[in-house]
Parts: sequence; C-alpha cells; structure tokens
Amino acid sequence: MQKEDLVRVFVKGGIISPGDFLKMILTANELGAGYIHLGSRQDVLFPLKNKNLETLSRTFQAIDTAYDTDGEEFQNIVSSYPALDVMPTTHWLASHTYHYILDTFDYRPKLKINITDPVQNLVPLFTGNINFVASSIDNYWYLYLRFSEISPKPWAAPDLIYGYDLAKIAKEIEAINPVKSGWKYEEIYQKVKTSLSPNSLKVEHELDYPESNSPYYEGMNRIVGGKYWLGLYWRNNKFTINFLKALCQLCVATNIGKICLTPWKSIIIKGIAEKDRLSWEKLLGKFGINIRHSSLELNWHLPVMDEEALGIKNYLVRALDKQDISTYGLSFSVKTRHMALFTSVAIEKAKKNRPDDPDAFNILYSKDFNPNLSEYFYFVKNVPIETLPPLLIELSYKYYDQLEVPKSPESTDDKPVAHRKHLRKYQCESCLTVYDEKYGDPASDILPGTSFLKLPDSYICPLCENPKSAFKRIDQ
Repeated sequence: MQKEDLVRVFVKGGIISPGDFLKMILTANELGAGYIHLGSRQDVLFPLKNKNLETLSRTFQAIDTAYDTDGEEFQNIVSSYPALDVMPTTHWLASHTYHYILDTFDYRPKLKINITDPVQNLVPLFTGNINFVASSIDNYWYLYLRFSEISPKPWAAPDLIYGYDLAKIAKEIEAINPVKSGWKYEEIYQKVKTSLSPNSLKVEHELDYPESNSPYYEGMNRIVGGKYWLGLYWRNNKFTINFLKALCQLCVATNIGKICLTPWKSIIIKGIAEKDRLSWEKLLGKFGINIRHSSLELNWHLPVMDEEALGIKNYLVRALDKQDISTYGLSFSVKTRHMALFTSVAIEKAKKNRPDDPDAFNILYSKDFNPNLSEYFYFVKNVPIETLPPLLIELSYKYYDQLEVPKSPESTDDKPVAHRKHLRKYQCESCLTVYDEKYGDPASDILPGTSFLKLPDSYICPLCENPKSAFKRIDQ
C-alpha cells in the first residue's frame, strides 16, 4: 500500500465523538480497510484500493467531518485538548474554550494551525505554520508564525490575540499566501492587523517556554473526581477495525463523550468511572492490548507508513533495551524524509553521494534538549547504523549533565534558588493546595527548586491525594 492510497480524515483539534468515530471506521471497513493509522497532526488515515467517493462523501457529510483523498492540499487543526485532565494546564483553559474556538474555524485550512497550552507537553507548540499559544491572560493567545521557506525559527507577533479572533487571523494569513508573497513576518502581521483590527493586547511578557519532558500517554491513570483516563499506543500504528469498533461501543455504553487523538499516534479516553474499570480491562484483555510499554518504546515519533523508519526505530529500541540506559525526559524521531521535528533527539538518514553508498545517519539534538526552541545541532554525521546505539547513550549522558540539580536550603550558592531560574506555582483544583517550586514538597522528599514538570507521574496532592494532572499553573 502506497501513501497515495490513503484517505486522510481531519479530526479537528484531535477530538471526535465515539459515534462519529464508529461511523468512520465502519465505512473504512466497508471499503476494504482492516485497520487505521493515526497521523502526527491528530488526523486519521486509512489505506484503500477502492476509494468509493460516493460512500466516503455520504459518511463524512453525516458526521460533518472533512476528509481528503488527493494528497496533502488541506491540513488538520491541532489542539492540546487531549492534554486536559491528563497533564497540568494553564489556569483558564477548559474544555469549552477549545470547543468554542475550534467551532469558529468554518473553512478548510491549507496551512498547518496549532492551538496549544504551553504548560502541557503532549502536543508540540510550533509544528504549525500558524501557532496560537495560550498566555496567562484569560482567552488571549500568543501568535507565532513559522514557514520554513522564510525562517526555520518561529516568529512572535507583538500582540496577544483574543480567542474568538483566532480563526479570522488564520484565514487572513492564508489569503496572503506568505510563501509566495515574499513578505517578511512583520509585513504579514501588519497587513493582517490593518485589515482586521482584531481584539488584541500588547505582549508584556515573552512566552515562558515549558521544560521539555517526553510525555507519558499510556495506561490507566486516575484523574480529578475519582475517574480515570486510558492511553492506548500500538507499536506499528495499525489500530485494527475490530478493536476500534469494540472501543467505540464501550465508550457509548459507559457514557464517554469524546475520544482524543494525540500527535504521538495514540488514543486517549478520558472520564472512565470506577464502576466501569473492569469493563475496560476486559476489553484490553480480549484484544491483547499492552498498556505497559517502556518509556524507551513510547518516546518515538515516526512518519506514517514509513516501514524503513519503523525498522530503524525497532533496531534501536532493541539495541538500547539491552543497555543500562535511562531515556526519561528524552524523545526521539526517525527522519527519512522532510518532516517537522518535535522531539529532543532526531536520527536523520544522511544524503548519499552515490546511489551505491551504504546507508549512513546523522544524530541531531535540540537546543537545551527542548524542541520548542526550534533549533537543532548535529551531534554526529554520516555514521553507520551499528554505531547509533552507543552514540545515543553518549548523548543521553550529555542531556543529564546539562540538567539543573535542585539545591537544598543549606546550599552555599550565593544566589537564592528563586533567582537562578524562573520558579512556578501549581494549584490542585480540588483542595487548592499549592505546589511552589521554590519550596518543593519536603514531606514527599522533593527538594526546593524542583520543577513541577519533572515530578514523577505518580506524584499526588499531599492533602487530597488527587493526581498530578489535577494541578493548574497559577503563577503566569
């Protein structure tokens, strides 16, 4: 099956109802697909030899969802909605905020658009051409433009944009056609601002980039109110139709209203009640679903339907798994063709001087090992695949060496911890307990200066025992 045989379904914001998802996969099955793929832009892809356009059109009109059978003319809108209740969030962001903003996009974008929360790390901030990032002010968003033809690094607009104007801004930028116009970012933004006069505020504080930790997105995990979220990952990115049918039916039977798709090609189900846990565990057991992959297995991003990249990843995971290596905090991608990087480390297939030259690879890593900084450096170039595992181990040591170690109150450092870096506060939304990075959590043996994002996923509120995902950032 070739990439041109794919049908791409644009699941706006990575959010779809179980009923609509079921109609989609039943149509895919009717036309001959036995499985679906998930894309890095929260889209759904399934391979078909018989693209019955009448059947496809009927289904996707019924569920009011756009699709494409002719390549990559259109793009999905990415959002960090799937991270809600799964990870800490900016204090004012809620489910209805995302839904309202996504509903204002009444056209099919040809540019890549991201709508994200900078506190979470499940959805990358700057993999779009137009990137809206939540600020500390209710419903105002930073605007970052990024077109590789103009500049590889994102450009920040001088104003915050009101949430209900995001769609108008994006549509106007698309009308300008930035790449063909030859304009600079400043000229593009000024043209848009003059044309639309959007509701905006001057940027007074630059975006505080989140720390780069590879996200955890698998397994059964507790959330606020005693409910659970379930993350599902399939090693080969082939989610079988039979399993997905059963999953959608169980969502409906247990009153789950939304299914979330992540850029890591995984599915998240949120709001599972305690009384329904056994039903979900039976479903996983019946289909032999593993929800205990190692972090080394999970923290990879590969292009869809790229068997070469999958083979390279599998080789490296097997080789590294035999070594005493920790990859906690690091994420990896395999780049065999042009793609937007959003991992801290990339293994890139090197260009050949002659067709009969053996395969060789480059290793790149992002500045401060934070892909949100959109700047990559070469660690090595043109090395054979057999040397990649020890080189990745060496690079992991470089990562851990550059991490800031929290200092105890007795430290003789002449700078207090609060002055060495920007420390944040997070508040449990149930009991209002505050985790202040300046003080840590001595009762849990967490030193002062410890980043909240570097706390283990098992961290719970010391007062009400709510999970880490129950905390919202309040210091911005």
